[in-house]
Formats: sequence, C-alpha cells, structure tokens
Amino acid sequence: RSFRGYNRLLTSQIISHYDSINQNKKELPEYFNFASDVLDEWSQLEKVDGKKPANPAFWWVNEEGEEVKWSFEELGFLSRKAANVLSEACGLQRGDRVIAVLPRVPEWWLLGVACMRTGIVFAPGTSQLTAKDILYRLQASKAKGIITSDTLAPAVESVVPDSQFLKSKLIVGKGSRDGWLNLTEHI
Repeated sequence: RSFRGYNRLLTSQIISHYDSINQNKKELPEYFNFASDVLDEWSQLEKVDGKKPANPAFWWVNEEGEEVKWSFEELGFLSRKAANVLSEACGLQRGDRVIAVLPRVPEWWLLGVACMRTGIVFAPGTSQLTAKDILYRLQASKAKGIITSDTLAPAVESVVPDSQFLKSKLIVGKGSRDGWLNLTEHI
C-alpha cells in the first residue's frame, strides 16, 4: 500500500539533509544510533510538535489478516522495554552477540531495534536452521544470547551443552520452558 503524498515529503527531507551535509552545514555525529537518533526523533515529531502525521512506524500483517501497528512512540516504548530485558534480565552488554532464530513475527523487528539501542549485535537466523546450524552459529559468533520461539527451542536445547559462551535464552511466544526467559512476560 502506498502512502499518497508522503513520498515527496520524506524524499525532500532526505535530499535536504543530504545537501546540507555535502555543504558542511550539518555536523555529523561522532556516534550514531538509529533507535535514538531516528526513531525517537520521529516519535518526538509525531507526539509533541505535531509536525509529522501519525503514520505507523511498523505495520505487520500475517496470513490470517491479523495486524500489528505501532506508532513511533509505541515502537520506541516497546523497544526500550525489550532493551531492558536484554540488558538487565539477560545480562547482555554492548558488543555481546545475540542470535535470533525466529519467524518474521513483530518481536523480530522489535528485538532488532532493542539491540540497536543497547549496542548488542543482532544476528538474525532463519527459522529453518537445524540444530547443527544453530550450534555452528553459536560457536562461530561466540553468542552470549539466543532468542527463539517455543517451537524452535528444542533444537536450541539440544546444542546448549556444546555452546560454552551462551549465558541467556529468551523465548518469544506464549509458552514457557525451564531455563528460558519469556519476552512477552517481561515487556
């Protein structure tokens, strides 16, 4: 679906920003964080200033037609909560690697933004990975965390003993498993 009339506005803003950088009129930040420097800025424009119409920042539709729509403010709020789960409940820090073996559910994107916020390295993996594939990725990346669904958790559990760096396991879904944190219960 297209958002009629908004393409020109967004394109002109991007070109204007690019031109001002080329003309040395804008100072580039020493550190850039997409979550705080872009998403939170858009949330501010959407919420307080009224300069940006309330279009969804995230819009997900599944095969049954169920929709999840998050505004920039909602995406910011949820990603901060998810970032807290990763940092506090899971004990992950900036530079730590976390592997996400999930189908493309809304939490996949939410956790990606949460990792951007915290500086945790987000390593996405397809839900078609086998236990052998998961073990290889855990060992090669020295991942300290893994995020998966309740249906894929048994494959992860079968390789956990061989993964010496793994310290936290996060599950996305309604189920619970021994030794796993449930994202839904924490945000």
